[in-house]
Amino acid sequence: MRDRLRAVFCDHLSIMRGKYLPASKLADSETRFCRSTFGVHYDKDLLPAPGAMMLEGLPDMELRWKHDDIRDSWDPHTKIVLGDLYDHEGAPLPLCPRGALKRAVAAWEAKGLTPKVGIELEAFAMQADSDGNLRPYDTPGAVVYGTGPLSDPMRFNDAIWEKADELGFRLDMITAEFDAPQFEYTLTFDNAVQAVDDIVLFRLMAREIALEHGIILTFMPKPIAEAGGSGMHINFSFSDVSGGNALSSGERNLPDTLNDLSKQCLAGVLHHHKGLAGLIAPTANSYQRLQPGSLSGFWKNWGGDHRNVTTRISSEGGPKSRLEHRMADATSNPYTAVAAVLQASLLGVENNYPLQPIETGDGFERSDAKESCAADLKGAVSDLKKDTVLADAVGRMLVDNHVFMKEKEVKKTRDLEGDALRDFYIYFV
Repeated sequence: MRDRLRAVFCDHLSIMRGKYLPASKLADSETRFCRSTFGVHYDKDLLPAPGAMMLEGLPDMELRWKHDDIRDSWDPHTKIVLGDLYDHEGAPLPLCPRGALKRAVAAWEAKGLTPKVGIELEAFAMQADSDGNLRPYDTPGAVVYGTGPLSDPMRFNDAIWEKADELGFRLDMITAEFDAPQFEYTLTFDNAVQAVDDIVLFRLMAREIALEHGIILTFMPKPIAEAGGSGMHINFSFSDVSGGNALSSGERNLPDTLNDLSKQCLAGVLHHHKGLAGLIAPTANSYQRLQPGSLSGFWKNWGGDHRNVTTRISSEGGPKSRLEHRMADATSNPYTAVAAVLQASLLGVENNYPLQPIETGDGFERSDAKESCAADLKGAVSDLKKDTVLADAVGRMLVDNHVFMKEKEVKKTRDLEGDALRDFYIYFV
């Protein structure tokens, strides 16, 4: 087979959509999709969501890419590329999550700062039994920070690492997480768009390589009720015009020495805590993870090197200074999630929100925080609708589309429990 191109984008449900195209498309080029893809739900229900134009003839949208963005793929004789979406008249599509991230980056760059991002992904490995029912991958010797065959008897993570290294993904780490069979994948820091491009393609690659080993690798937040949850931690910082880390306040970043920019970013994500949940923890299953004492982003709080707060300050200073936002999970579109966190942080800078006191509780038995995210998807979507400032910053049409789809999802999942709720999502995320 001659070389071909796989042109892809990440949609409103964090599902990868794309086409295989001939070698003639290995250039600055484009291809068309139906815009009403943004009205399709997990169950393939086509809905008249804002911006999807289902009732206006289901027109085209166009995915455009540059030759220099085409990459080697994990499939033989196949290149892969991510692009930006444009409407049928050639204007940037307001629903495009990658476009929302680019707008967030541009807003920070207008202030002389370039966002840097590092994302930590957590996932569970599942297998089908002889009856076709999904069960946890059997890892009898797995422990937190486990490595080797006791944590991964089939060594599918070795195959993921090998292919990632071959393709130039800069892995920082693969390790077993606290709850078997759970794994964590971390890529190195990079400019925001490049970092999210990498994590989106890495996630797709990891799921497809795992499938070749008979593993359903799922990034949904709570596929196993009795186990812990999986998050998508968003670490971020900013480089200034001199190339320095603008969040740095010395060799170590400590809560009592934080600079003004760090405090303003913290105040921004705290102020928009409830609205953020509706965007970055966007499924019914997300709220089985977001619970008190779950090392997730439930409480509206912040702290130092403290894993039971929503926004954690790494104690590493200097070039490694960063904030870690721990609410998101990978059922969210990573472009939208990072855009939302960056925009909430920027709103903290622009509006000079007051910063609440640091969390002093342990997060298990005691917490200073009295406010939290919503208890379920219905409440989180309601909170997002109320946070018009955040919605306008991220992109009004994108958020309106998201709210519409999620309100439908609340109804679709209302009577689902256990495996039925899990299986509504698991093959897609």
